Amino acid sequence: MTFQKEPPHSHGSVPKTAVVLVNLGTPDAPTTPAVRRYLKEFLSDPRVVEIPRAVWWLILNLIILPFRSSKSAAKYAQIWTKEGSPLKVHTQKQAMLLRGALGQRGHKAQVVMAMRYGSPSLPEVLSKLKAEQCERILILPAYPQYSGTTTGSINDAVFAHYATVRNVPELRLVRNYHDHPGYIHALRDSVLAHWERNGRGDKLVMSFHGVPKRTLLLGDPYHCECYKTARLLATELGLREGQYLVTFQSRFGKAEWLQPYTAPTLQKLAQEGLQSVDLICPGFTSDCLETLEEISIEARHDFLAAGGKQFNYIACLNENMAWVSGMADIAEQHLAGWPTLLTSAQQDAIKADREAGRVQAQKLGAA
Repeated sequence: MTFQKEPPHSHGSVPKTAVVLVNLGTPDAPTTPAVRRYLKEFLSDPRVVEIPRAVWWLILNLIILPFRSSKSAAKYAQIWTKEGSPLKVHTQKQAMLLRGALGQRGHKAQVVMAMRYGSPSLPEVLSKLKAEQCERILILPAYPQYSGTTTGSINDAVFAHYATVRNVPELRLVRNYHDHPGYIHALRDSVLAHWERNGRGDKLVMSFHGVPKRTLLLGDPYHCECYKTARLLATELGLREGQYLVTFQSRFGKAEWLQPYTAPTLQKLAQEGLQSVDLICPGFTSDCLETLEEISIEARHDFLAAGGKQFNYIACLNENMAWVSGMADIAEQHLAGWPTLLTSAQQDAIKADREAGRVQAQKLGAA
């Protein structure tokens, strides 16, 4: 094994702490070449597709990538914004807001975003933090529920990166927060705010990203954690059994995945006479292709075409301030014991600088 070249150890330097918010990833552009590169990296991960490598290589490179890349690019084009990919934009803003929230609580910690697939890549971000002398790193996945296909893959990438690093920083990895009060309360507030603005539908559907049923049978806890999230959220909303429903979306391939599937369930509800439905995707903390295109466009069409009258998609938490506070709660819990808290004098100085900046901005605005 060859280790990366390290800069000389700097005696007496002040070690820094960083929080890395890691999301799944996104293509760099809504084009066929960009989507093909992204899909190849994503679908080549053995955590994501558990098929013998030689067989899967043939399927991926000869069937899936040549045909699926252009179709996926067209879907990305429907949701792309002037700022770029929604998932990347939201994750960047979440990282910035989390840094501010931790700072307001007196913590001095860098907060950056990374992607498991695509850019900025997790190894790239970890290397940059090392160059900035970050010696304590907290990995915070954007996935509330643990699955080997998601959080497990992030852990693989972290360990693989540091396998060639001589001077490894102190690491902490958040496993899940599917039942954390900060997360559940943010979801509750999001639903209640939606109901206040738009009225309440006949049923609340909670659609989670699907995984092959085989993963459940082999011991992956994702299915159970999704249902616990749903139960806790329903309790917070005062919903009884029958007033809400859990489904799973984004099925891929011919194998059986976790059921019930979202699209067929929505069609069945409409055919049975359900007039209106509210749908939330609690497993996604940032809106993305799977929520904006698959749910807000395709699932909406399926429900209305089957006879439903009103389909309301409830946006992901995104930059919801209740979620920013929830993220800060989760990060603070896992930062415990690390020397991130500023002294009272340092906090007072920061507040003074912030106030001076606010006053200056007001003067410039008045001028």
